[in-house]
Amino acid sequence: MTALAARIERFALSAPFSIARGSKTEAVVVLVELTRDGVTGRGECVPYARYGETPEGVLALVESLAPALAQGLDRRALQAILPPGAARNALDCAFWDLDAKLAGTTVADLAGVTVPPRVETAFTIGLGKPQAMAQAAARAAHLPLLKVKLGGAGDEARIAAVRQAAPHSRLVVDANEAWSGDLLVPLLSACAACGVELVEQPLPAGADAALADIAHPVPICADESVHAGLAGLSGRYDAINLKLDKTGGLTQALALADGARAAGLDIMVGCMVGTSLAMAPALLLAAHARWVDLDGPLWLVADRPGGLGFADGRITPPEPGFWG
Repeated sequence: MTALAARIERFALSAPFSIARGSKTEAVVVLVELTRDGVTGRGECVPYARYGETPEGVLALVESLAPALAQGLDRRALQAILPPGAARNALDCAFWDLDAKLAGTTVADLAGVTVPPRVETAFTIGLGKPQAMAQAAARAAHLPLLKVKLGGAGDEARIAAVRQAAPHSRLVVDANEAWSGDLLVPLLSACAACGVELVEQPLPAGADAALADIAHPVPICADESVHAGLAGLSGRYDAINLKLDKTGGLTQALALADGARAAGLDIMVGCMVGTSLAMAPALLLAAHARWVDLDGPLWLVADRPGGLGFADGRITPPEPGFWG
């Protein structure tokens, strides 16, 4: 019998986190705990309004499975019970943690993957006016990889300001669907001129056909356009952003990573703004990834105790027993 406990938790941010769709000052997560034979596995998800999710709705969906869990629902059966999304992610990751603890091993061993001892991660520069973004980039200019949030009109100035402020950092940019078709070519050219390595989701999901008809002077990465499958990406994208809250957990993310590599797509591992409990499972995808963007805990006033280590733009795994 597997017992379920779940709740909504809130973590204050040290500064507003701004993207093209708006700003927030706290991370609202759903924590899931699965207990069997006195052992507890944990998982965390970040419900996202962009996909029609609310913390209350995700919590209710998770709690609705308590009877099925008590009757033997396991991780593999879970994949058919819930669609991809935040609720399935938290449950899936809690199952991985529980199964590894019960087996006396690690999730990495169960999944057959190797987690590097240190992983380079991007640090995010939030959307704002060029001068403010340049100031933020200057403070982070010692870091190896910066991810720059963009918003459409005026992005040439934002990109140039960040590049001038952080001349030695590698750059990727994320438009969060904010570009329009007429901006696509000039903004891609501006990115190329500033040495940007990757442009993430320039056009809205469902309105990205134009990406197949233009040159890609900078590789283009699908984020909102990819969830649990690769349909519709061919010819439009050069990479995909794997986020566990989109794939519905580590199980599907591992399968999607295999599919992406077979299709010749590069991989970014990304995150929502959450705690180390949300990042630790995603770290298992790092060996597959060309870019890792798991800086969510760095935006928090306080992370969960025992979480990931962050130093000089690199991540080290959490303390034993934290997850996995």
